Amino acid sequence: MELQEHFVQSVRLYFKEQGEEWLVKLPHIIDYCENNWSLRIKAPYSLSINYVAPAIMLDGREVVVKLSIPGKEFLNELKVLQLLNSKGIVQLIDYNMEKGILILEKITPGYTLAEMTDDEAACVIAADVVKNISMPAPDHTEIPTTKEREESLRRQFEKHNDSGPISKQSFEKALNIFAYLNHTIEQQMLLHGDFHHYNVLASSDGKWIAIDPKGLIGEIEYDLIQYLLNKLPNEDAYRVIERRVNIFTRELHLNKKRLLLWGYCHAVLATSWTIDENQNYDESFYQGIEIFERLYVTNFGEISSLFK
Repeated sequence: MELQEHFVQSVRLYFKEQGEEWLVKLPHIIDYCENNWSLRIKAPYSLSINYVAPAIMLDGREVVVKLSIPGKEFLNELKVLQLLNSKGIVQLIDYNMEKGILILEKITPGYTLAEMTDDEAACVIAADVVKNISMPAPDHTEIPTTKEREESLRRQFEKHNDSGPISKQSFEKALNIFAYLNHTIEQQMLLHGDFHHYNVLASSDGKWIAIDPKGLIGEIEYDLIQYLLNKLPNEDAYRVIERRVNIFTRELHLNKKRLLLWGYCHAVLATSWTIDENQNYDESFYQGIEIFERLYVTNFGEISSLFK
């Protein structure tokens, strides 16, 4: 069985020895899926760290098989799919928790918001999808919270505060903002956790459907930042983010001040996640740090005034 080279490298990098063992088991897991659900798995999509492929069931129905390494991330995704059920998220048909298997509906035609040329229209659609998948957080859940994102940033600060593109001052400011926002949340919501253009697909009934939820508990404003940082032009990214912020604020009745603050601290976190051993990093995420600060200063004054 020939696997995509980038997929193999990503699994090994992300999961280490556990990933190596899973890659060896993967052909047997695929065989299990075909036998257990009476389906035929076709060639996979372009892969990251999960094996995702279209499949045809015995009755001719098209589905998608998603195979993941069993663990917390898989369980979070499964729980979000179960909680949201039919509310604008891809439908879960069946699963095997022990083997990390999801059988999902196949969304057709399945092109993404990233393929739309009208950025403002895409943003309005994205806002509508967020409305459909928004619900209050469950009372008792192991799904991670934005407090854990704050702790992730703290670990990144300890790792990169004396090197890399992000200044110590930016790290400290982002940590202060994270703490302030987490402490002042009024309504905890169940979030997608990785909401962006490539995770919103067009369906044949004219609707747009979210896929690949990671699962997170926090404010809706936080869930939009990854979208704001994606699919930016090489020039005038400031104006694009500004327009998106205004559309989201209007369509979802959001707190613009908190949206921009979440934008700043998540841009720092997202950039820190991409720093490699050669100090390479995602420049699109990095420019978001300065853009969100400028937008906040223009609308509300200096961020430092929050902590006086």
